[in-house]
Amino acid sequence: MNAVVSGARRKVIAAAKQLRKEVDAISFAEPVTHVYNPLRYAWNAHEQYLSRVNDSGVRVLLLGMNPGPWGMAQTGVPFGEVDAVRNWLGIDVPVKAPEKMHPKRPVLGFESKRSEVSGRRLWGLFQERYADADAFFDENFIANYCPLVFMEESARNRTPDKLPARERDLLDAACQKHLARLLKVLSPEVVVGVGAYAEKCLERTMTESRYDAQLARILHPSPASPAANRDWAGTATQQLKAAGIW
Repeated sequence: MNAVVSGARRKVIAAAKQLRKEVDAISFAEPVTHVYNPLRYAWNAHEQYLSRVNDSGVRVLLLGMNPGPWGMAQTGVPFGEVDAVRNWLGIDVPVKAPEKMHPKRPVLGFESKRSEVSGRRLWGLFQERYADADAFFDENFIANYCPLVFMEESARNRTPDKLPARERDLLDAACQKHLARLLKVLSPEVVVGVGAYAEKCLERTMTESRYDAQLARILHPSPASPAANRDWAGTATQQLKAAGIW
């Protein structure tokens, strides 16, 4: 780590509360009709997750784009596939419902029976690598750039990069400030974009905040990616080894 940081948990939790407040103040127009903020309705689970971060900072920070409807949207944990969060991370608390919930994308919290493939793949890789979650958190942490889920009337997911420029600029201002805060507090030696979008967010934030770290990328585990459906774990493992992380 670039420097020893004390009290990282408290600062990371405070930063998440600030991000929650700032993104809640942004309005989004059609075709987006529903916006979920798990930092609001799933805060208890999210706070428990943030409390797992190494209080002295981390060696590796991994960054995703935004929550999936069957992962963090349900559990409040980045890439938070229910089974992984409950049985490996040891988090299982009641989750409230968003104020305006899409009937085709219900938030059932840990009662959800749906499995998010991206989260199952990503956390599954770390379960194979580390003896337990504590060993993972000793030197790693996973965050998302944007905490919001965007849906159209049809329930189709809309990613942050597809938002209109005005909305995207407002969102980027809040998310980039939060990411810069995470970098300062956690002081990672290596930052890893989970996918190209996250890598670009990291590169831009590090440039503007003048943060110096090794930047790497792994293939996003989404089943929408043909490459990810061909031995994603093997590909990601080789990318992490090539970057000198493993």
